[in-house]
Amino acid sequence: MKILNEFKEFAMRGNVIDLAVGVIIGGAFGKIVTSLVNDIIMPPFGAIIGGVKFTDLSVVIKDKVLDAAGVEIAPAVTLNYGNFIQMTFEFIIIAFSIFIMIKGINTLKRKKEATPATSEEPSAQERLLMEIRDLLKK
Repeated sequence: MKILNEFKEFAMRGNVIDLAVGVIIGGAFGKIVTSLVNDIIMPPFGAIIGGVKFTDLSVVIKDKVLDAAGVEIAPAVTLNYGNFIQMTFEFIIIAFSIFIMIKGINTLKRKKEATPATSEEPSAQERLLMEIRDLLKK
């Protein structure tokens, strides 16, 4: 029972819950970026360079092996560099998005730190007490 209570205390801390929310939002953001790259960025880019679909780009290292009847015995061994290009675009977009968010957060922090603390005028009672204190010091 003691271990269960310790685990409950650990799991209910704010940091763990914040981390869980971050992971869930990060997963959803990753899906959005994947769709952006696969469905919006890469098709026009592929059309510009001659109708190439990047995920289909590969180099055959070893051809597939067929038996006498034409049935595949061993699949072809390929180097899928097109998929690597696709994932690189995704990484760049995610990294740039995170950079922009952090830059915005840092800008907000700097503005908050640069705002001077407003010093209010002391009330009449406080001014009187300060005068009494100064007279007592003399």
